[in-house]
Amino acid sequence: MLKPRVVIGEDLYLLRDGLVHLLTAHDFDVVAAVESGPELLKALVTERPDVAVVDVRLPPTFTDEGLQAALAARRAVPGLPVLVLSQHVEQLYARELLADGTGAIGYLLKDRVFNADQFIDAVRRVASGGTAMDPEVIAKLLASNARHEPLGRLTPREREVLELMAEGRSNAAISARLFLSDSAVAKHTASIFAKLDLAPDNDDNRRVLAVLAYLNAARS
Repeated sequence: MLKPRVVIGEDLYLLRDGLVHLLTAHDFDVVAAVESGPELLKALVTERPDVAVVDVRLPPTFTDEGLQAALAARRAVPGLPVLVLSQHVEQLYARELLADGTGAIGYLLKDRVFNADQFIDAVRRVASGGTAMDPEVIAKLLASNARHEPLGRLTPREREVLELMAEGRSNAAISARLFLSDSAVAKHTASIFAKLDLAPDNDDNRRVLAVLAYLNAARS
């Protein structure tokens, strides 16, 4: 079985080296680990990895160079999976990442990297086309989206379920978190799909579409 190929964009040597060792230890193939925006864009377009792990702020500008390189790469390679790391929640950056509505995206605070299992799970989810949004990012984005339709049709419990889906949690994990039976979570999920007008399809794909509908409503 081929190992998922990863490109890392991180300017801090110790963190970059740590990410390389962590991902390698969990059966990823790190094909490039670079420290600047231009290097990152070149590596992403050339290598076309299974997933990119990208710091928002990279040289030479130390503003949003990493994010812009990742977005440019996604335009060149549609659907390229990108997991962005940031020191703080920046709503503008999250909005830009969500803008094309294709999934295979993640936005984590750097603190999450220190929980190896949580971080590796997020990388795998993004690589497989899912979402991995930090709970703090979701909280900021969703602070005032209750008035948006069709999200306004969702019950409070359905909104809780969808918020946990946005974090990338499985039905089993949602069940444990909300103290609900598996069947109850499945029922809520089916209701969410129906209320968001998501036609019967692969459930993994509908989960991503539901999450994107939810988060994109928070952008407007």
